Amino acid sequence: MSTRKFLAILSTLLIVAMVLVACGGATTEEEPPPPTEAPAVEAPAEEAPVDEPLGETGPGTYLERAQSGEFAGSALTIMGVWPDEEAETFREAFAPFVESTGINVTFEGSADFETLIIVRTEAGDPPDIAVFPQPGLMADFSRRGILADHSQIFDPDILANDYGETWTELATIDGVLAGIPYRVQTKSLVFYEPAKWAEFGYEPPESWDEMVTLMDAMVANGHIPWCIPLESSGATGWVATDWVEEIVLRTAGPETYDQWVSHEVPFSDPQIKSAVEEMGNIWLNPDYVLGGTTGILTTWIGDVNALFDPPETGCMMHRQAGWITAFFPEGVDPETDSAFFYFPPIDPAQGSPVLGAGDIASAFNMDPEVRAFMEYLTTPEAAESWVRAGGLISPNSRVPLDWYESDLTRTQAEILQNASVLRFDASDLMPGAVGTGSFWTGMVDYVNGADLDEVLQTIDNTWPTE
Repeated sequence: MSTRKFLAILSTLLIVAMVLVACGGATTEEEPPPPTEAPAVEAPAEEAPVDEPLGETGPGTYLERAQSGEFAGSALTIMGVWPDEEAETFREAFAPFVESTGINVTFEGSADFETLIIVRTEAGDPPDIAVFPQPGLMADFSRRGILADHSQIFDPDILANDYGETWTELATIDGVLAGIPYRVQTKSLVFYEPAKWAEFGYEPPESWDEMVTLMDAMVANGHIPWCIPLESSGATGWVATDWVEEIVLRTAGPETYDQWVSHEVPFSDPQIKSAVEEMGNIWLNPDYVLGGTTGILTTWIGDVNALFDPPETGCMMHRQAGWITAFFPEGVDPETDSAFFYFPPIDPAQGSPVLGAGDIASAFNMDPEVRAFMEYLTTPEAAESWVRAGGLISPNSRVPLDWYESDLTRTQAEILQNASVLRFDASDLMPGAVGTGSFWTGMVDYVNGADLDEVLQTIDNTWPTE
């Protein structure tokens, strides 16, 4: 589990089944509680690597030297959050690199990634590469000089052309390129069962007002509009922060969203409070949510069975990222038995923004085999191995949509590629004491009935002063 929400998603969900993806038939493993802040980690006491000249484009790059056999027999380690099935998918994705270079690559996946990566680094034994599901922790490591300057491997301008401004900026910390975006997920999705909707003539809404009208029509028919499971062990709360982030983007806009992430706009600001209240109009209405607030607080995030239950006992909608299909009940085919629509816009002036999340791969050293592997991760071939192995969406713009063999993932990739406004999960970008600390717990308190003004002020009070 990570200091930031996206790791919480993956670490909880990917343990159970291959999520995918992001941002199923589930076993609920206990997750460690999120640390309030990544402790000050010093760079391991070892001799600084001697910078080697970059290979030129074309013959002589580290990847091509590796593929010629120059580094065969060497080894590197990668550490990430993905255990079990997801780890196997990642291994499939880099198998072509191993086969073409003779470099031995070991992947270590753990739901305790955040804790382990800190412990390993403090002990002077970091992996060669880490795949960070949350950019905040990656940023902490970069600012302390622990990660390599990836501009020694990549031309940032070329990287920006392949990945776009949003994802490249996410991997750039205080002007230093600290990694590369590897995979992403679309969060702004609402899943439903088409057959059940067709029976009652329900249609996907295209605006917030249409969605409110739809919810009221469902209630009038004796149906419960939403399943909103929130319980996520030590990570409980991130589902609520996702909703708030979606609404802030749709009401206050991306500029205010960015200022909120940096605390130029505090949580107590009327725009942020209004977004939480808009969420509360749904969450705190017992007619709108299966089981009311008790159901929200006690239902595990991977339990989506009620979405496919009969309309008189189940629910009609579930807002979640694309990975949720991995938790659909046995016998449910995500391609034919489910569909999704875009979480609708609210203020037309703010357009139709998309909330996303994803992973950033960062190297801890500049060893030749590490450079070669990092170069490999930026190639369309590596992305193709990933998407065809069933992984999540590649942020690389050179990856064509027809490589996605699932209509669900292809549509999500298209939504991301076409988004006019794209923002990363806010709580993953905030300091750990807030993003995976007081923001999560504060939203749980609000759902439990706490005064909203007091909750928001408490969150503001936990923002680090340094």
